[in-house]
Amino acid sequence: MGNSKTIAASVEIASHSGPKIKNGMTVNTKAFLLFLFLLLFGCGIWELAVAYKMLSPLIPAPSLVISQGLELIRDPFYSNGVNDAGIGIHLLASIQRVLTGFLLATVIAVPLGFAIGMSAVLSKAIDPFIQVMRPVSPLAWLPIGLAFFQDSQKTAIFVIFISSVWPILLNAIFGVRNIPSTYLNVARTLEASRWMIVRKVYLPATLPQIVTGLRISLGVAWLVIIAAEMLIGGRGIGYFVWNEWNNLDIANIIVCIVLIGLVGILLDHLLSIVEKKVKYEH
Repeated sequence: MGNSKTIAASVEIASHSGPKIKNGMTVNTKAFLLFLFLLLFGCGIWELAVAYKMLSPLIPAPSLVISQGLELIRDPFYSNGVNDAGIGIHLLASIQRVLTGFLLATVIAVPLGFAIGMSAVLSKAIDPFIQVMRPVSPLAWLPIGLAFFQDSQKTAIFVIFISSVWPILLNAIFGVRNIPSTYLNVARTLEASRWMIVRKVYLPATLPQIVTGLRISLGVAWLVIIAAEMLIGGRGIGYFVWNEWNNLDIANIIVCIVLIGLVGILLDHLLSIVEKKVKYEH
């Protein structure tokens, strides 16, 4: 009797754990089918609303958005001058600016974060600057960048740098300050040099927090570049969106919004892979 109860309890526990399969479909399959249903249902309502003129005349139907989207990606890298280029060229210009500003922020913020986190005096001296500058919108620095560099490309990179530096810096400081004292005590007992402690203790222990800061920073940078390019002009996906608004081409704008989201997902996914590689359990 006792064995029967044990087996029944085990079966009940197993039924509530692991991937559930019902009628030959996993949870992921059901979620994907639900996603497709919601997408098609939403597009159908949208199409009907446009057909019956329930929305603004500027709002295009989903069928028109799809048609123009296919047209845009059919030849994304053509170039007939500054103001006439394919959407692929605009995307690459934006990605290049984002990565340049992001890498500059990384090179400066990580060592500075280590220095601040390891020194109580430097931490107290720098903290007021961080607290004042961190809440300022990166776009507020745009006029300063234009005045200083007098170049739209350098200004865009400068704005990305400003927006990227804070998450990386703060996460590096947090990681250094929260290293278990046991790690440092063992290293000092072994008479490791300061550089050896930084390389063998501080860096591996803080790497998960640093990569998290990089992931947040890259996401913020991708958000900021769109708004910055709307203001500075030239090539870039933000400028492309603004230019399409001036042409009242909402369909192309919607296509751009989808592409911006997809690129953002891709960038975040790449860093999430790195984040999983460096994470560890205590």
